Amino acid sequence: MRTVRSSLSLLFYLLAIGLLAMGFIYLNTNGVRGGAMGFRPQESRDLFYFLAVAQLVLIAFMTPGLTAGVISGEREKQTLNILLTTQQSSTTIILSKLVSSLSFMLLVIIATLPVYSIVFLFGGISPKQLSLVFLFYIFSMFVLGAFGVLFSTVFKRTMIAVVVTYGFTLAVFGGTGLLFLFLRGVFRQFYQGGTPNPYSWIGYVLGLNPVAALLSIFEPSLNREAFGSNMTPSGTPSTPPIELWQEFVAVYAVLAVGALLLSIRYIRPRLKRRR
Repeated sequence: MRTVRSSLSLLFYLLAIGLLAMGFIYLNTNGVRGGAMGFRPQESRDLFYFLAVAQLVLIAFMTPGLTAGVISGEREKQTLNILLTTQQSSTTIILSKLVSSLSFMLLVIIATLPVYSIVFLFGGISPKQLSLVFLFYIFSMFVLGAFGVLFSTVFKRTMIAVVVTYGFTLAVFGGTGLLFLFLRGVFRQFYQGGTPNPYSWIGYVLGLNPVAALLSIFEPSLNREAFGSNMTPSGTPSTPPIELWQEFVAVYAVLAVGALLLSIRYIRPRLKRRR
C-alpha cells in the first residue's frame, strides 16, 4: 500500500464490481404500476448469484498474478539465497509469502461489502449466506495461491510460473465444466429411461468446478441434477451421494496442502548424490 498502484488496483476492482451490479439492475429493470420503471425485489437473489460468480472469476484472474512470482521473483533478483541463509525455516518462508500475497486480495474482497449491500436493500439473501460466500472466496484464494507458490518454486522464471498458474486456473474453472458437459452428452446417448442411470458418477467431475460448487451452496437441486438423481424411474428425486461444495472443499484442501508441502521441499537447493 506504499505505492499508488495498490490504491488504483483496488479502485478499478471496485469499479468493475459496481458496474457489473448496476448493469445487471439496468438490464433487469421492467415496467411496474403506473408505467414507471423499477427493479423487482424478486430478482435480488439472481443479482446475488451474478455478483458471487463475477467476483469468483475476478479472484481467479487476480490471484495467480499475485502469487506466481513470489519465489521466482526472489530468485531473479538474486535475493533468494540470502533469504535462505536466515534463521527462517522453509515452512515459514512459504507460508509467509502465501499470506502476504493473499492479504491484498482479502482486502479487496472485504472492500466489496458495500456493493453487496445493494442486495440487502431488496432482500432475499441472509447474512449467513453472504458469510458462506466470503468463506468460499477465501478458500478458493488459498487453493489458487498454494498452486501459484508451488509453480513459482518449481519454475525458475516468473513468466513461466505465471503462465502455468493461469493454465491451471483455466483448467479448474473451464476444463472441469466442459468435461462434465461432454461426458454427460456422450453418456446420455446410451441411457435408457427404463433403467437407473448408470452414469451418475460424472457428477463428481462437476464437483471439481468452483462455480458449480459455489452455486450448489444455495441451490440443492443442482446437486441432484449433477448426479442424475432426478432421473429415477419412479420420478422422485433421490439424495445425491455428496454435495458439490463438500467434494470441492475436500479434494482441493488435500491438493492445496500437498502443493504447499512440495513448495517447502523444493525451495532449498539439494545436492545431487554421486553414484
